[in-house]
Amino acid sequence: MGQGGEELSNIKAKIKNKIDNLSDGAVFISNDFLEIADYETVRKTLNRFVNDGTIQRVVNGVYYKPRYIELIGEYESPSINEVAIAIARKYNWTIAPSGNTALNLLGLSTQVPAQWTYISDGRYVDFLIGNTKLVFKRTTNSTISNMSQLTALVIQAIKAIGKDNISEEQILYLKKRLTKSDKEKLLEEGKTTSAWIYKILKKIGES
Repeated sequence: MGQGGEELSNIKAKIKNKIDNLSDGAVFISNDFLEIADYETVRKTLNRFVNDGTIQRVVNGVYYKPRYIELIGEYESPSINEVAIAIARKYNWTIAPSGNTALNLLGLSTQVPAQWTYISDGRYVDFLIGNTKLVFKRTTNSTISNMSQLTALVIQAIKAIGKDNISEEQILYLKKRLTKSDKEKLLEEGKTTSAWIYKILKKIGES
């Protein structure tokens, strides 16, 4: 038997209430509402909210609560990093920013990447988000498993800079940026990485 009109109306109100409680600019997935209704009902309800302009669909199954920028009178584009995290949650992937993406997110580069790249234990796939390309490159799970997002991010940034190119200034920047707790986690979780990278992690972790 299908769901009655009153029940569907109640489900719609609950989903709308949950969206209203999200901060403007939030990126979310259909699965975030499965405690309210089954996947198909959630998907159809979210599609209605897309059609009436309440939310935007970024890619299939990933949505965005628009943030309005008064100064320019336009809606802000979703954060590509938040979109990447949402896609990873949708497919149950472990991901980490890599290359210039990692450098940008850590503040080691002010250059906004033309292409946002992440390593992932999922499949190789790319998406076009507005005018920005988002790429997931497959890697072995052991490269990023059992690591916090921050540890994986720092390691990928060090790899992007290169063994002989990382400067004392960059190491000092990371030392200042990371908390004592971050550094402890970095040294513990980074033990499985390459010896040359761990040597740099130890420098960052020094008090």
